[in-house]
Amino acid sequence: MEKLLNTTKKIIFHRQQDILSSTLILSGMFIISRFFGILRYRIFFSFFTKEEFGLFSIAFRIPDFVFEILITGALSAAFIPLFIKNKNNEEKTADTVSTISNFIIISLLILIVVLYVLLAPIIKLMTPTLPLRELNLVISMSRILLISQLPFLVLGSLISGIAQANKIFILTAIAPALYSLGVIAGTIIFSSSLGLFGPVIGATIGASLFLLVQLPIVFVLKVKYRPFKVNVKVLSEFINLFIPRLLTVITTQIDLTIDLFLAVFVLGVGAFATFDIAQQFQFVPITFIGIAFAQAALPYLSDLFSEQKIDEFKKIFVNSILQLAYLIIPISFMLIIMRTPVIRLFYGGHKFDWEGTVQTAKTLSFFSLALPFHTIFYFITRAFYSAHDTKTPFKLNSLSVLINTALSIIFLVFFHLPIWSLALAFSIAITINVSLLLIFFYKNITPFDYHKLIFNVIKIYIAGLIAALVSYPTMKLIDGLVIDTTRTINVFFLLITISAVFGMIYLLLSWIFNIEEIYLFAKLIRKMKQIKKIVIELYTDLGI
Repeated sequence: MEKLLNTTKKIIFHRQQDILSSTLILSGMFIISRFFGILRYRIFFSFFTKEEFGLFSIAFRIPDFVFEILITGALSAAFIPLFIKNKNNEEKTADTVSTISNFIIISLLILIVVLYVLLAPIIKLMTPTLPLRELNLVISMSRILLISQLPFLVLGSLISGIAQANKIFILTAIAPALYSLGVIAGTIIFSSSLGLFGPVIGATIGASLFLLVQLPIVFVLKVKYRPFKVNVKVLSEFINLFIPRLLTVITTQIDLTIDLFLAVFVLGVGAFATFDIAQQFQFVPITFIGIAFAQAALPYLSDLFSEQKIDEFKKIFVNSILQLAYLIIPISFMLIIMRTPVIRLFYGGHKFDWEGTVQTAKTLSFFSLALPFHTIFYFITRAFYSAHDTKTPFKLNSLSVLINTALSIIFLVFFHLPIWSLALAFSIAITINVSLLLIFFYKNITPFDYHKLIFNVIKIYIAGLIAALVSYPTMKLIDGLVIDTTRTINVFFLLITISAVFGMIYLLLSWIFNIEEIYLFAKLIRKMKQIKKIVIELYTDLGI
């Protein structure tokens, strides 16, 4: 038994040796996590209406804002690059972990106290048209999330940062799935008696699981944490990297809050729910392709840049973008042509009506227009962070927020367009943002082979477009004549069939157009076989 536990420990805490294997581990776990995330929404709509979901989402706005500025801002931009920079010196590593952790914990406590007091006027300002009863409900839920969910998530994410800096990914990727399971459990068990407070209690349960599952990382890595330690030099380095990233996150969160305000003020809570569902769903492929790749790449890129291996750094930069584009562009086209059956399958609870399905599907299709740019965005920004440049992404993100806000106001207030126009505004803004990031990376960080990048991306887009043009009429034919899609199981078979048709055409065209990234699948299969072989060999030695 002891041998079995030791072997399992070796697998869970195994340090990955390259970006591809790290991405595979993260992607696999993120797929599981996102599955439970979608299941969470499906179950939610078995208990609550679209309007109630809108209230639930609004309640998360302030706690999510705090989490984003402390964790998303700190870990990727500052903590991991600094940890890697000092990893060969045990004393400096301990100082880095302790100083940054103490800074974040103190900041968290201050923000919780201040926002708990100011929560009511802030939410009133964000949602001025909400009736008093619904407003009070949102404030109560938000306060519970602020004091009971948020501390667990922040502490768990600090441990995630330490693990990722050490190229250990399995537990950090499992944790979000456990969070979703907590929300699901709370929704099922408590919703009948407590209403919307059921999933809120579930979020607290999930957040505690998120932290608990990662605690072994602290002991296995023998992390030295000193609760009263603050190294002024480390703190200064951290703040120099953190502040621009913090401002980037704040501008993004302000942008999201403006979208919330416009949606609720102009179109109502139901419209915001439609927007939020579509926005969350677009993150499914972004998470297991873009974010997984970006998280996996950051420690490797930081290593290369700190060792001044610039040629290898440039090669990985271009090849990584092309690999991401090859994987995400076909998904973008598929979501555009299969938008309605996708939403029906994943969110078709009995309280989610047909009009809501259609509007959500339209909104998703406009998000999908820029899905490749949104996916690549996370990798490019982390490439900047690995080069210790957090100012350029901040400046360009601020410009993107201004563009998005201006377009959102024009589309909703002046042109009176439906809720999907917010998704269109976002797609235009993120496309401009990523294009400028590439230009500034070339000028400020290091020149790269942009001819190869542009030429290959165009070929990938052409292959995806042709596959979509063939698959769409095929789907309409099957939907109308062969399959009765009023039943959920038939919607599932329709999606599987059209995905297979699209995939075969896309792969064939990739071969015809000589798109090099087609061989990425062979690399992925080899990596999966290697991982499987390691696991089998370890457990075979135990006689299992």
